[in-house]
Amino acid sequence: MLKVGLTGGIGAGKSEVSRLLVSYGAVLIDADRIAREVVEPGTPGLAAVVAAFGDGVLTEEGTLDRPKLGSIVFSDADRLATLNAIVHPLVGARSAELESRAGAGDVVVHDVPLLTENGLAPLYDLVVVVDASPETQLDRLVRLRGMAAAEAEARMAAQATRAQRLAAADLVIDNDGPLDALEPQVRKVWDELERRAKATED
Repeated sequence: MLKVGLTGGIGAGKSEVSRLLVSYGAVLIDADRIAREVVEPGTPGLAAVVAAFGDGVLTEEGTLDRPKLGSIVFSDADRLATLNAIVHPLVGARSAELESRAGAGDVVVHDVPLLTENGLAPLYDLVVVVDASPETQLDRLVRLRGMAAAEAEARMAAQATRAQRLAAADLVIDNDGPLDALEPQVRKVWDELERRAKATED
């Protein structure tokens, strides 16, 4: 098994890279998806979030109001740290459980947005970074996701810098250009991941 950490700044295009890797045969463990699962209604995770932030972070239906919580934590480093201390251990445990089901020769890709911020690179055999300039990230967040520029800038500022992510990378996928330039790069990275996975079996 080859354990790969995949990361990139918000708006860098990591989700598209994940989609392509899965289409080639990767086993994907998506930290964002798991982070949503561990705070679903009735979970200990949601109870802990409400205890820390109050009932105001719930919708009328009793689910987590993500935009409301985001507006609280992404402008306050201490409150973001509080949220991470609740959610990250739960995500880690669930990720380990899913990884344990993978086969010996599989390429297991952990899609981890905050890999660099949380010093998680040593957990993986190698780290792949999806890279884009801050200008490209901001444009995508505003134009494609409909974020206000100030909100997008706050989200970006809460993450590691581009230089910090690149320093943690073993392989880099440049996604500063058009979508049709991405696939050949991801295919090349996949071929390298398959080669390394095979080497772990030999």
